[in-house]
Amino acid sequence: MFCPECGFKNSDAAAFCARCGASLVAEQADDQATLSFQPGEEEGTLGPLAGVPRDQAALVIRSGGGRAGETYALQAERTSVGRHPAADIFLDDVTVSRNHAVVQREGERYVLTDEGSLNGTYVNRKRADATVLADGDEIQIGKYKLTFVVP
Repeated sequence: MFCPECGFKNSDAAAFCARCGASLVAEQADDQATLSFQPGEEEGTLGPLAGVPRDQAALVIRSGGGRAGETYALQAERTSVGRHPAADIFLDDVTVSRNHAVVQREGERYVLTDEGSLNGTYVNRKRADATVLADGDEIQIGKYKLTFVVP
């Protein structure tokens, strides 16, 4: 491994240059699993809901990650939302915790519960641990904004 400061050839296992003492270890990428995100750091304004099927409850991504307009029907009793690949609604961004939130159907109502996420879950711009959702509620999970719609 060559020293970035003086160019001296060092052994591959060396952490510091034998000639000048400079660090040979490349800057490590921040391996933090989740970044902090402050509500209000929006990408832009939300457009009208168009083409959303109104025959069943659904979550519609309104902004975040270039996925505006994606619709997720809430057909199961429990719908997981997070950055984990097995999540029912996969939101691939470091501002979203792996197991961020769950939407649970309880009879005719839907309850959104935060699963102990780092950045929290917001409903209508207020942090919420557990909230009964109403038609048109705006949900913010990390940098994503979603709208809850019911028939």
